[in-house]
Amino acid sequence: MSIKSIVGTVLALVVVLGGYTLLVTYWSYSSGERAGWVQKLSSKGWLCKTWEGEMAMVSMPGTTTEKFHFTVWDEDVAAQINKAMGKRVALHYEEKVGIPTSCFGDTRYYVTKVSVVDEIPLAPGVVVPTKPPAPAK
Repeated sequence: MSIKSIVGTVLALVVVLGGYTLLVTYWSYSSGERAGWVQKLSSKGWLCKTWEGEMAMVSMPGTTTEKFHFTVWDEDVAAQINKAMGKRVALHYEEKVGIPTSCFGDTRYYVTKVSVVDEIPLAPGVVVPTKPPAPAK
């Protein structure tokens, strides 16, 4: 084998791997929202820093909490989550499948947007408002 064929093969492999990585980082397998209380958010990684978080979700009062582990790429979204810490939030996420390395994050769930939830649902049609009612006139 000549040097040109080895270099060509390595270069083709790098281009294919780079194209695949770009494809899976921009393509989403699924997307949705989950609501709960963010209990942990930290910047992690040796070389590639990402924000890794954990949210406690309770479907009904008195039931066991489910933990939702997520990754945040955007610094602005991470700042919004930090600002809303301790409040009930809804996280919009995209699920990415097949990302070749953990350098892009520890989970498959990448949060792209956060919003604070003003009411806490107890049962269908029954909610606890988190804002005090307006004074009667």
